[in-house]
This record gives sequence, C-alpha cells and structure tokens, in this order.
Amino acid sequence: MMNRFEGRNGSREAKIRYLDGDFQILMPGSHVICAMTGETIPVEELRYWSVARQEAYISCAASLDAEKRAGALPTQKR
Repeated sequence: MMNRFEGRNGSREAKIRYLDGDFQILMPGSHVICAMTGETIPVEELRYWSVARQEAYISCAASLDAEKRAGALPTQKR
C-alpha cells in the first residue's frame, strides 16, 4: 500500500550523482544541501558541484571555498 507522500518530490532531499557538466538524479527530490553552508539548493537552481567529492554548492564562492579546503587549487601545495 502506498502512502500519500510516495511519488511526490515534496520537500525531500534529492540524491544526485554529479557528473562533468551534468548530473543524474538517482532519487527525486526538491532540493540538495550545500556541502559548505548547509543551505538548501532547489534542484532546478543547482549550478555548482564537485565531481570528485560528489558535493553540491550554493554559489561559486562556496565552490571555491570547498576547493581551498580540499587543497585542490593549482597554487596549493598538497
């Protein structure tokens, strides 16, 4: 028996596989969570993510901060 929320995206977090230049929705939902800020990102507004870390970011600045945190910038020594 299905409950009344099955089949609806509602306010559920989506599960996404982040690819180069695209993403694949594994489990439908209305949003994802920014890995740096904890803010909610509506799926239709998702523009920034890391393929290597499989993380979503709310903005370019949050994405850059994540790259710095990971030591992934070309100017950083690892």
